[in-house]
Amino acid sequence: MTRVSLKIVEALKNTAKQLGKSNNYQWGHMGSCNCGHLAQEITKLNKSEIHSRAMQKYGDWNDQLNDYCPTSGLLMDDLITELLSAGLDLDDLKHLEKLSDSRVLRILPKENRYLQHNNKADVIIYVNAWASMLENQLIDSVKLPSLEKEIVPV
Repeated sequence: MTRVSLKIVEALKNTAKQLGKSNNYQWGHMGSCNCGHLAQEITKLNKSEIHSRAMQKYGDWNDQLNDYCPTSGLLMDDLITELLSAGLDLDDLKHLEKLSDSRVLRILPKENRYLQHNNKADVIIYVNAWASMLENQLIDSVKLPSLEKEIVPV
């Protein structure tokens, strides 16, 4: 589960914003797909650099996440380590690639719960909802001091 932080919320919001402006969405391209766009935001690598790293191994994001080894020395595993260090976990990334986290889908209006994983507009909906969910968790975790004064008898 995501380690909720302002950094992750901002990365998700920026990813959705960049996706909205970009003509470079391609689900079959490791640097331009759902995870690829979030990876660009967090790692500051461009889509070509991400794709190049991914091509050193086989499979799509899900395959590479399943085979992730933090000590392999492979550049793609190093990239995944960076995403995990930012606060994401492997399941977050697998769900992002398929737009499948039930916690995120539950907060969407009913008409938006059936998302296509390779549709840019649906990715934006999902990423924004995920960011909102995490932002609400972050707000809920803030403990404010009580404003009630303790009444002391005179």
